[in-house]
Amino acid sequence: MNNKASFSKRISFLNARMTSTLSVSLVLFILGIMVLMGFLANNLSRHVKENIGFSIVLNESAGEQQVHQLQRMLERADYVKAAQYISKEDALKEVMIELGENPEDVLGVNPLQSSIEVKLKADYANTDSLAVIEKGLRDQVIVSDILYQKDLIQSVNDNMSRIGLILLALAIVLMIISFALISNTIRLGAYSKRFLIHTMKLVGATPAFIRRPFIVSNVINGIVASVIAMLLLSGCVYYLMSEMENFTTLVSVPMMLLVFLTVLVLGIILSAVSAYWAVNRYIRMDRDDLYYV
Repeated sequence: MNNKASFSKRISFLNARMTSTLSVSLVLFILGIMVLMGFLANNLSRHVKENIGFSIVLNESAGEQQVHQLQRMLERADYVKAAQYISKEDALKEVMIELGENPEDVLGVNPLQSSIEVKLKADYANTDSLAVIEKGLRDQVIVSDILYQKDLIQSVNDNMSRIGLILLALAIVLMIISFALISNTIRLGAYSKRFLIHTMKLVGATPAFIRRPFIVSNVINGIVASVIAMLLLSGCVYYLMSEMENFTTLVSVPMMLLVFLTVLVLGIILSAVSAYWAVNRYIRMDRDDLYYV
């Protein structure tokens, strides 16, 4: 009977531990998704902004050497990601592909001008920076005009800022909910050992000594739960990469390592803090109160 009772207790303990670990891992998985979404939103924002640019329309009188000098100056500029020269002939070919006919046949001359297409770095893809850049470039003798879609750039920045605020608000709310769920899960484990905690207190054990095994146990539990959450996140990312061709441009190994590290740190911190508070609650209680919690 004793062996059966001991075996039964071990099974119950393992079931409780497994349930606790899975509960924490699911919470960390949801937190990991939010962290991943934050990184993806940031990468998407940079990707969109770095595809925003402007056209520098060149004068007809611009010499080849002058054009090359301007292009080299742009390529060295802090705000430029890429600068590509497009001749009148290349511009005409692009228009012919879009319209399906040659404007030169109708007008008798090529109506297009040569230009330099500039792609901006993400940090400079805003109307304020572009206004400063435009002012400096208009001083160049060979520059005829500078064209860019001010409304589109402003709209992109506004939408990206709005998405960032929404994700931040969701992350804060989810963090509070996650802490409450993990705290309740750990509190159940401490509740089952509340009389043991009281006994340890009676024999002279200090609060730090009583808390230590609970905190260590739950930190280990948090690490295991974090690993499970990482595996679930890896599966989700792998599935999205296989289903969405452009998704790979937003995901990188360093980014995933940061996500995993964040999940691991959250698992350790939330588990340790929750265990600290849960055990402290029962340390402060009198014996009679332990029967009514």
